[in-house]
Amino acid sequence: MGAKSAENLLREIDACRSLEFWRLLFGIGIRHVGERTAQILASHFGSVERLEQATSEELEAVHEIGPKLAESIHQFFRQPENRALIERLRTSGLPMRADIVEQPKAEQTFAGKTFVLTGTLDTMTREEAAALVTQRGGRVSSAVSKKTSFVVAGRDPGSKLEKARDLGVSILDEQEFRRML
Repeated sequence: MGAKSAENLLREIDACRSLEFWRLLFGIGIRHVGERTAQILASHFGSVERLEQATSEELEAVHEIGPKLAESIHQFFRQPENRALIERLRTSGLPMRADIVEQPKAEQTFAGKTFVLTGTLDTMTREEAAALVTQRGGRVSSAVSKKTSFVVAGRDPGSKLEKARDLGVSILDEQEFRRML
């Protein structure tokens, strides 16, 4: 490996130490835990220590965590090799707690709704729009399907807009989306 490649690798390793806690939870490979569930767990429990100590019943009491998922998470933290992995990550300086725990809940006006964001929004980033949707109980997906409730289309929306039209999914422009918020 050349000097420049080694330097780039070390820079990337250091950058990992500043990632959000939920990304660590997503990345460690807990069965059935995707990005959304990792965000929920990070927000609710706030740290690996609290999550490690959670019982299946405590996990199941968290909104959007069912019995199968709760048992999967609980079992993950009971495996010695997974506990050893967590310890290695901890000593490597990776984030083991969330910056923000259980923010005050916004009114859950989007509960049960799935949004797809496409194109460039003028007044917010797509990440900010996604956070607003999830704060209100909605889900953000990267692909349009029959289960999609709304497609929020910004400038240059691409093929997702066409697929939404083909499937008869409700399409919102940014102003309509902001009114819904």
